[in-house]
Amino acid sequence: MRAATHDFLARHQRERLDPISDRLVETIQRENPVYRLDRVSRADLRHSCVTNVSRILELLADAVSSGVRPHQNDQDPSYDAARATGRRRSEQGVPLDDVLRSFRMGGRLIWEDLIERGEDVLDAAALRDIGTQLWEVVDATSAQVATAYHAHERAVVRADEQQRAELWEGLLTGRGHDQTFARDAALRLDLPLAAELLVVVASRLDRRVADERLSPHATAWVRRTEGVVGLVALRDDSTVEACAALDAVAREAKVPVGVSAVVVGLGSVDEGYRQAALALRAQGTTPGLAALDERLPEALLLDSPETAARLIARWVEPLDRLPAAERQALLATLTAWVAHAGSATRTAAAVHCHRNTVVNRLRRVTEVTGVRLADDAPPVELDLALRAARMGLGPTTSP
Repeated sequence: MRAATHDFLARHQRERLDPISDRLVETIQRENPVYRLDRVSRADLRHSCVTNVSRILELLADAVSSGVRPHQNDQDPSYDAARATGRRRSEQGVPLDDVLRSFRMGGRLIWEDLIERGEDVLDAAALRDIGTQLWEVVDATSAQVATAYHAHERAVVRADEQQRAELWEGLLTGRGHDQTFARDAALRLDLPLAAELLVVVASRLDRRVADERLSPHATAWVRRTEGVVGLVALRDDSTVEACAALDAVAREAKVPVGVSAVVVGLGSVDEGYRQAALALRAQGTTPGLAALDERLPEALLLDSPETAARLIARWVEPLDRLPAAERQALLATLTAWVAHAGSATRTAAAVHCHRNTVVNRLRRVTEVTGVRLADDAPPVELDLALRAARMGLGPTTSP
């Protein structure tokens, strides 16, 4: 009996492939609206219908003859037509649900044609067997369509991520000076080409929260090995507002966030990135916003480590040779003296000692370093040396 059924199915495929395919094309275009949007040409649709109906009928004949349910093997050439359709429809942007709906339509039309042609040739048991196997084949074929569709989607996402990574790397290393590159970056990142920008750097940041806080400023973000980098295209003259929003994000996340001065256009992103990274390093681990304009001395030192090391060697390293208690007292006094603009009285209040003690400690610093300190004018280089030591830019322990 199976031999007769197989002969019927083989003959059916030879004689009915084109009529079924033509009817399927008409049905899909009539009942599946997305296929009327010019995404899929009629020639493309018909080729897909012919190849897939042919393969389904072949798989059906094999399943009925062997009595074995069709298996799903991603390497099985019997599903090449289904996989090709899945990839192609993914490329064309046809929703997967609509693609799978078309395959169900195909299964229904094949079954109706088989019933019409086989009810006078085959008995009821044979027809039931054909029906059971047909839907197994359609299900297996649809699964291959979906697998290929999703594989293409993932490939596109990976390619897009790679392109975006290369684009960001180009912006951060100066390729934005090339107007062609900058225009492409503006298009892909959905940012204005010549906007005023803030460049943001953080070890970690919730980009969704940042976007909500920064709305309606346009933003773009990328996650890199060292952390998160963002661009904020300022709306009008709203630098203060944007920085306040970033400060709130930083404090909620309990992380430091570096931000550049305002730079103009995507061609300046590399300079903004350098500024934001310097500001972040100057901030250390203290949560909150680190704006470059508020960290200029530290940025200067970070940008010139040789100068920072010489300042530390001149002002701080000689104190390291003193006993720990004396060293700590002198450094605390120097720090307070600089902070209070050379006022011995206010310095004494800050470090909880007598004013004369402050004067004596300043004389002691002069003895140890060989650098004379004026009574009421802290030298700028002393301030810089203490900042450099606090940031750990020299071999000394931070004061």
